[in-house]
Amino acid sequence: MSTTNLDTALRYLQALESGATGEALAAFFHPQVEQREYPNALTRTGQTRGLTALLAGAEKGRKLLSSQRYAVRNTLAQGDTVALEVDWSGTLAVPLRTLAAGDTLRATCGMFLTFQDGRIISQRNYDCFEPF
Repeated sequence: MSTTNLDTALRYLQALESGATGEALAAFFHPQVEQREYPNALTRTGQTRGLTALLAGAEKGRKLLSSQRYAVRNTLAQGDTVALEVDWSGTLAVPLRTLAAGDTLRATCGMFLTFQDGRIISQRNYDCFEPF
């Protein structure tokens, strides 16, 4: 059975939801992956990360969130690129600014994934968080 880039992108979101880290998460990424997170309410100046930092971020996220959900609104796949419009929500494991542990943080996200050899080599995130 052939797996499309869109299938892989959706499995990637499922892995994130399930709290995948380490090798389970690394399997989705090309070794030369670059993720660019544009400025948002959590990362005011944005950031660019490679594989090591992405995996470290997933570990950090497991400490911040007790669960997270990606509800896909729209997808578009063309060639090596997949675009996703996603409603994200995360239940906080610890307090964050005005939110208490157990509260839900929400964002609408635009995610643009570029694939090489069936793995993500580029990810660009535009995350619009609800006020908190």
